[in-house]
Amino acid sequence: MSATAQLLFATPDATLQRAAAGDHESFGALISEHQDMVFSIAWNFLHDRGRAEEIAQEVFLQLYLTLGEIETPAHLTFWLRRVTANRCIDESRHGRWRIVTLDEAGDLAGDTDESDPFLARKIAQMLQRLPAQQRLAITMRYQEGLEPSEIGAVLDMPLNTVKSHLRRGLAALREWLGVTS
Repeated sequence: MSATAQLLFATPDATLQRAAAGDHESFGALISEHQDMVFSIAWNFLHDRGRAEEIAQEVFLQLYLTLGEIETPAHLTFWLRRVTANRCIDESRHGRWRIVTLDEAGDLAGDTDESDPFLARKIAQMLQRLPAQQRLAITMRYQEGLEPSEIGAVLDMPLNTVKSHLRRGLAALREWLGVTS
């Protein structure tokens, strides 16, 4: 059986251990397994494909440098979410991200099941207007499917703070859309 085939049938723990020991194919397998999640968080936060790709590269470089500290596959997923979230927040603090126009948000419509692509683009644009913590909480909740307690763990904030960010962010979106609940 080839090394690549062995990676396909390896347990996540074994792949992580081999990658930590310096096996480049195993590290590549970890990247392949998690790159969509990392990119998704960055893309949904920044709506800038180039910056999202750069952040993903930075996150995986940081992973490569600190791989020995990762204990389990679950810890790896948690670590990747946290580092990606922190990188996105750093981007917003340093003003290196930009608010997309409605036209630029157009390719989001292809990623959604919404029956109204105009509404999907408008929501994507409005998300960019939210404060960083609210935007990240909403992205992790509704794009990544994390529970509020998981978001709190990733962002290192109390559960009630996460709920507050979600509540305030959703209220702002509803207000901007003219939706009453």
